[in-house]
Amino acid sequence: MTQLDKPIPPKVTKIRKRLKKILTRNNLKEIDAESVFTGKDFMLKIWRLLISVPLGIAIIDETMSSNTLCNIFYEVGMMHALGKETVVIKTDKAKVPSDFVRTEYINFDSDFEENIKKYFQTTFWELPDYYETIADQLDRNPLLAIDYLRRTYLITGNDKLKKKANRLLKEAAVEGRAKNSVEQLLVAF
Repeated sequence: MTQLDKPIPPKVTKIRKRLKKILTRNNLKEIDAESVFTGKDFMLKIWRLLISVPLGIAIIDETMSSNTLCNIFYEVGMMHALGKETVVIKTDKAKVPSDFVRTEYINFDSDFEENIKKYFQTTFWELPDYYETIADQLDRNPLLAIDYLRRTYLITGNDKLKKKANRLLKEAAVEGRAKNSVEQLLVAF
């Protein structure tokens, strides 16, 4: 999530180049709204991308217009609403909106690579275990447990989590519900 309209700020281009190398080293693929063409509504495309990814990375720069920053933080908010992991990478003088001032972010500085490495360590190694533990402890709330299993699945790709979610759904005794019920939609990750 960043500025895609030209002229792209030079610092954003520099961040994306360094980030792409780091993502490649971690077997991750960079996807943005321009990397996919649907021929449909642009916002629908963005929503579909937000749903399909385990992690969102926002890149902001002090030279970006307020409209661009609004779009970026709208997408960050959507990611949060969907239970997705997000991180903001910012240049030194970039300002984050007031609702995000308490949110940790990564500065693009001499510690950038070390900090992004720490973030990936937490997100891809520690968080999935934490989420699965939460799911295991939510025996009275199967929908929330399934949501945490979905979050873990998006990060790890472990198919065993799908089976576990389906088992939880069966144990929830919601058979007879419509195929488009919240329970059925949630378990179909």
